[in-house]
Amino acid sequence: KSLLYLSEDPVKLEQRIINMVKTLAKSEVSLLNLRDAIKSVEKITTALKSAVQNNEYLNELGIKVTNINILSVLPNKETARALEAETRENILREADDAVYKRRNAAVEQERKIKENELNTEVAVEQKKRQIMETQMEGRRSVKEKERLIRKEELVFRIKQEEENTKLIELSVKNRKTEAEIKAYAINAVLEPFAKVNPEIIKSLSSMGMNTDQLIANAFTGLAANADKIGELNISPDLLQTLIKKK
Repeated sequence: KSLLYLSEDPVKLEQRIINMVKTLAKSEVSLLNLRDAIKSVEKITTALKSAVQNNEYLNELGIKVTNINILSVLPNKETARALEAETRENILREADDAVYKRRNAAVEQERKIKENELNTEVAVEQKKRQIMETQMEGRRSVKEKERLIRKEELVFRIKQEEENTKLIELSVKNRKTEAEIKAYAINAVLEPFAKVNPEIIKSLSSMGMNTDQLIANAFTGLAANADKIGELNISPDLLQTLIKKK
């Protein structure tokens, strides 16, 4: 004997539960935008399961829903086409953005490379300038030292010349003094003879002379008084004697 329900309510219960779940699902999806709803299957499933398990109508009927599985959340065809078009545009835009970013990255990288090269060139030039300045400073230091050495040599030469000049002046002064002393001595010796007759001095000087010196003095006296001599005769014997003695 088969048992039958007295009404169609038990047969319709499954559909009521399905409709209730659909209504609750729509309510949860309405809280999200379309993109989030499509991506939030797990979130909607969790919220829908909690709502069904806490439903008073089902609890009064003694019905307990143990699990709910939502395979996917799909829009209608028109919305799907719109989303596909938008998705394509987004993909193309993202691709363009990626190309743009890659180009910008390449440009930025090239800029950095050129900047590094420029910085390197600047550093090299600065190093060259430092080397040149160091070399110039070294040459300037050498020239300054050479100038000081020349100055010291010049000062030494001037001092030496001054000393030589002083030495010469002193030597000249000494010779002058010596000459004055000698002149004074000679003058002191000869001054007493200034008033003596020259003939007497000559006679005194002839004392002790040999014959040749006396004859020479005689001829010197004759030559000095030639204007006073009218005629002078010298015998051949005298000349012969004088020649032989020479």
